[in-house]
Amino acid sequence: MSVYKDLEKDPKETLIKQAKALRAGMLGVQGSTQHMQPMTHYPDWDAGEIWFITSKETDLVKQLPPDAMAHFCLMGGDQDFQACLSGMLSEVNAPQKLEELWSPIAAAWFEGGKEDPNITLLRMTLREAALWGSSSSALKFGIEIAKANMKDEHLPDIGTHKVISF
Repeated sequence: MSVYKDLEKDPKETLIKQAKALRAGMLGVQGSTQHMQPMTHYPDWDAGEIWFITSKETDLVKQLPPDAMAHFCLMGGDQDFQACLSGMLSEVNAPQKLEELWSPIAAAWFEGGKEDPNITLLRMTLREAALWGSSSSALKFGIEIAKANMKDEHLPDIGTHKVISF
């Protein structure tokens, strides 16, 4: 089934499936002068949270205000899925959560392993997500673009947009 059809049928399940297939997304704080940063995500969909393992030395953490509104963006590898999730981002001291999330990927970033004093966790408490899905068919895309260029009143019909709340 295409992402387009999956989003029409079950937007949240499509988000979960797509996020699982991706290694990282881009995380940024609303109103910040910092660029969004690539981050590996560790979602807990039942709790409506996404966790990130990072360093206290990053600009993101150093400049993180209390109760910061953040955005986390994902783009599917086939360019047929995009998502922008929003919610409150906070630094959290949670050793048990770190233990749960720890992996060889995380270990590669910290010389001292789980005991590295610069490790910190960020928790994004999700508010909503805007999701876009489009047809992965080059033929459908081409036909829709051609129709739109031949008829002034025709807009290409190549995707869908959904917003979900957590």
